Amino acid sequence: MTTLTPTTAAGAGRTARTERSPLALLGHQIRYEQLSFWRNPQSMVFTFVLPIVIIAIFGAVFSGSADDKFFFGLSGMQYYTPTIAAVSVLGACYGQLAIVLAMRRQTGVLKRLHATPLPAWVYFTGLLVHCIVVSVVDVALVIGIGSLYDVPLPTHWGAIMLTLVLGAASFCALGVGVASLIKNSEAAPAVVQFIQFPLVFISGSYFPIHSEVLNNIAGLLPVKPFNDAMLAPFAQNSGYQWRDLAVLAAWGVIGALISVRSFRWDPRPE
Repeated sequence: MTTLTPTTAAGAGRTARTERSPLALLGHQIRYEQLSFWRNPQSMVFTFVLPIVIIAIFGAVFSGSADDKFFFGLSGMQYYTPTIAAVSVLGACYGQLAIVLAMRRQTGVLKRLHATPLPAWVYFTGLLVHCIVVSVVDVALVIGIGSLYDVPLPTHWGAIMLTLVLGAASFCALGVGVASLIKNSEAAPAVVQFIQFPLVFISGSYFPIHSEVLNNIAGLLPVKPFNDAMLAPFAQNSGYQWRDLAVLAAWGVIGALISVRSFRWDPRPE
């Protein structure tokens, strides 16, 4: 019978650890996040049903309306389809991620993950890819519902995809940053909504903002640039909105810096 000494055990652990490449680990983590999401019917349904319900309600209200100065020369549905799509990305990549991370920390899941050989960058990249996949599905559903109300399809798909990926990455970084500041999972929804709701409303997601001062302020925050970068190629036949994308990227960097400095794997002692 062979005795496994600590030295040989450590060697065996290193061998097992190197059996999978980082890309294989990343693929496994993405698959885990996807399975966890799709096997949770309640979370899945509300993630996709809420934006569909909202855009359907707006469709019932504004269907057949002509272009209007109130919507900056667009019809109501041309305005709301991209902005509601943007809200769905914000919810999937910022709101849900911050709450999920706070819950996983509180229940000890993050602590156990941190004790495994899984690199931190693989874990967070897996979360990012998962959020992008969910966001793509959300945006596709909203666009599909919008098309039922005669909203033309986007003209610049490259700009849409770049905006979607950059927005998802930035909001994920901000979600992780906010999760780092949440003391316990019970407070997570309140903290997330306290930040998200004012940003959504002053950014013109649910109704156009005609105040120049408020638009200038909101333009320096992450949500309005994302709305505008989605709106331009979707409804205004414009391409890449580099200024808005730069603001989004800057907020992503800020969120990443907060995350790196403040993120905790262990629950905070009460």
